[in-house]
Amino acid sequence: MSRIVGIDLGTTNSLVAIMTPAGPAVIEGPDHSPMVPSVVHFGADMALVGKAARKYQTEDPANTVYSVKRLMGKSLEDASPEQATLPYKLGGGNVVKITAGGREWTPPEVSAFILRELKMRAEAALKEEVTQAVITVPAYFNDAQRQATKDAGRIAGLDVLRLVNEPTAASLAYGLDRRQEATIAVYDFGGGTFDISILHLSNGIFEVKSTAGDTHLGGDDIDRLIATLIFGEVEEEHRVRLQDAPEGLETVRLAAEEAKVALSQAEALIIEIPLKPSVTWTRRLTRAELEDLARPIVERTLEPCRRALADAGLDVFQVDEVVMVGGSTRMPLVRNMVADLFQRTPHTELNPDEVVAVGAAVQADILSGGSQDVLLLDVTPLSLGIETMGGAVEKIIHRNSTIPTSAAQQFTTGVDNQTAVDLHVLQGERELAADCRSLGRFQLRGIPPLPAGVPLVMVNFMLDANGILQVYAEEKRTGQKAGVVVHPSYGLTEGEVDRMVEESFEYAEEDIRARILVDTRVEAQATMHHAQKQLRQWSQLLTESETDRIEEAIDALQKIIHRDDFREIREKAEILNEVTRPFAERILDATIREALAGKTLEEAEHSKVAQAQR
Repeated sequence: MSRIVGIDLGTTNSLVAIMTPAGPAVIEGPDHSPMVPSVVHFGADMALVGKAARKYQTEDPANTVYSVKRLMGKSLEDASPEQATLPYKLGGGNVVKITAGGREWTPPEVSAFILRELKMRAEAALKEEVTQAVITVPAYFNDAQRQATKDAGRIAGLDVLRLVNEPTAASLAYGLDRRQEATIAVYDFGGGTFDISILHLSNGIFEVKSTAGDTHLGGDDIDRLIATLIFGEVEEEHRVRLQDAPEGLETVRLAAEEAKVALSQAEALIIEIPLKPSVTWTRRLTRAELEDLARPIVERTLEPCRRALADAGLDVFQVDEVVMVGGSTRMPLVRNMVADLFQRTPHTELNPDEVVAVGAAVQADILSGGSQDVLLLDVTPLSLGIETMGGAVEKIIHRNSTIPTSAAQQFTTGVDNQTAVDLHVLQGERELAADCRSLGRFQLRGIPPLPAGVPLVMVNFMLDANGILQVYAEEKRTGQKAGVVVHPSYGLTEGEVDRMVEESFEYAEEDIRARILVDTRVEAQATMHHAQKQLRQWSQLLTESETDRIEEAIDALQKIIHRDDFREIREKAEILNEVTRPFAERILDATIREALAGKTLEEAEHSKVAQAQR
């Protein structure tokens, strides 16, 4: 059986790790470093990956791709804010495309080059073919981003057995699974993404209680602030706009990144930027200045931490351990602000760049049967459901549900003789479909033409351990089925996950009122439709005055049904129910008599319709 490796596919650097008799370990390359820079240079006849590609970030930036993780699972519209800071060109539509080396590449294709490099590194160390892997992803990656990651693995020749959330992997790397019971906060601040997860460990079961974060927040944002400072001062002092040339853009970006890293250890440094062969711009930058720049970015990471605690129903004093993950957590400012928030010293013993890959190797060992005493349970970050009549959302799998999971709910038709149902799959926390994210649509055909409300349509949602969603619907009377694996070709826009969750609280009262209005209106329409149908078929059972009263009640409801006052709609619907109650009783008596006479209900209805037509 092929060895299963653990891979951390990172925004800035990527690593591969394996389980050894001595424990999990990262695999080093020929340069004795375990890290492969997540950079790919596309030349005229070949692609270079990692350190070999990094020098081309300044020599040929237009054909050198980095930070591709930020583009995974996104459309061009989603990714367009990135273009201002990237030297390579973005294009495409529903799938963002990267132009480099004379052709277009999708982000999964670019990521596949990095994964192949890690695969070859593992094969050289193990001296055997590697075909299976566990790959880590940010806990807040949506389904499109997760699917894009799986696609990258498949392109690279890897069977991705599991996508595991990076915070969960980190907790395994620290060996916290050996505790009997604990509540653990994993703060993961990497190059391009931020996650916070609250995990609960009990008797070997690792369960993510809540998760929050930002798929577009990381150390790169701090680099940009330093770069902006440099651009501004160079332009002011030398009238040179380095940001207008790809080479200048990359030179400053790399200098900013190096300054950030160095100031995690040093109190000050000198930045040097060559402007002309004989002119170099220099500037002394202190850690205090850097921290003033970075503080708003770090503060942005603390709000998701507070939200994750609230979602888990905990306060900071109920958290037993805090784990720091990601290269950006080397900054003293980050460690201090996180320690202040959680009121305890966080774990920083392990290399923050390696900890996720090490945890992925532990997960790979679990899947291969090497460890039997640990169970990992992740959660879905947003609710999943379908659109119902009137544009409401019926949530089927709720936010923070443990995955893998499945759920089903029964629905019916809203129109007589309806033979097909359109199903619209949605993701989000709002009550109306217009306020949630569309994941996909499919149609269930072959429903028998029956009165509204009679067909039974069971809708099943299945969310696998990788966070990939499958939805199918079945009409129970006929067994007719249809379904979809939700593989959206675009991702959430920047901050959309945070916005969805925040708006679900901000607009909670408004959403509830809107949902009540929609449900009341749908019920009233069904009552009105039923009354109209019965009038057409059984009018001979009524006196003229009774018919007038029912028609007046229908007219009164019809006039106000599109208003926004659900109480008024409900009141008119109740009046209609009241005036039709004796009518319904007479219809029931008549159908019983018909049945006793040997006719079915359907034959009785046809008979009454024929009489009415005569």
